[in-house]
Amino acid sequence: MKKGVRKMLWGFLYVMIFIVVFALSVILKITYSPLDDKYSVDWTDSVGTTHTDFSYGEKEANKFDLYLPADNSKKSYGLVVYLHAGGFTSGDKKDDTKMLQWLCSKGYVAAGINYTLFNEENPTASVYSQSVEIRESIPYVIAEAERLGYVIDKMAIGGGSAGHALAMIYAYRDAAQAPVPVVLTFGAVGPASFYQEDWGIFGLDQSDEACAGLFSVMSGTAITTEEVANGTYLEKVKPISAADWVTDESPATVVAYGTHDKIQPFLASLRLKAALEDHGVDHQYFELPHSGHGLQNDNLLYEKWMNAVAEYLSQYLGM
Repeated sequence: MKKGVRKMLWGFLYVMIFIVVFALSVILKITYSPLDDKYSVDWTDSVGTTHTDFSYGEKEANKFDLYLPADNSKKSYGLVVYLHAGGFTSGDKKDDTKMLQWLCSKGYVAAGINYTLFNEENPTASVYSQSVEIRESIPYVIAEAERLGYVIDKMAIGGGSAGHALAMIYAYRDAAQAPVPVVLTFGAVGPASFYQEDWGIFGLDQSDEACAGLFSVMSGTAITTEEVANGTYLEKVKPISAADWVTDESPATVVAYGTHDKIQPFLASLRLKAALEDHGVDHQYFELPHSGHGLQNDNLLYEKWMNAVAEYLSQYLGM
């Protein structure tokens, strides 16, 4: 078999493995949520109202929903954006209805945003293109909230799994372009960086060909085996490596990761932790020692993480 064909097959194989395995994350996040009752609300008009499917672009997936608090008497509100899970290949903003309702019940304007998924219909979509869509959506979200009578003065952005990765990219890479200050990012089990040696769960640490194939798809740019071998691929994956954008000015951060995660690399979260510590960012990092991607085996730590999210939202957004 010719070398070029073999490289292409390796890349295709690992991309398909990633799609199948990572897409399981949406199932985990939708079907299981520890302490779900505590972080949900009986949604009525006395709590808030839902406004769906506003457009922020020309693509079919460029839609967002707003959850507006019933109390519309305040001069300004904090916005909380929450991005859905699904391995970058599936999922929808409606999957996070309970979370968005809960956030709104705390007095925040909450927004769920869809982005173009990587699938057969959209084979050129990537983590990078999705991050650009999120960046472009935020001014529309804020403008629509204000049109409806809710002036936004600051924001937080979070998510689960793939959505968490996109939230961190926005918070660390794109916050300077936000219409209002980004004061907090939060979430769980989102890939924080793309270093070959960290991605052993997919065997990328053992194969430059596999690494080049998968990271090319993720970054939306062609990466060669030679670039993986000499390390220059890191410049091409930096746009999607949230941890590499952490600075002294980065927003406060609350994150949770399971040490037995087989869907995203736990080692990447340690790079995020180190970056936050090195730059003195106000953060809380929760390591769940008995859990995988669903954070399902450490309920006490899960509760501490969620309590920390609520506390940081209150501290940085008010309410």
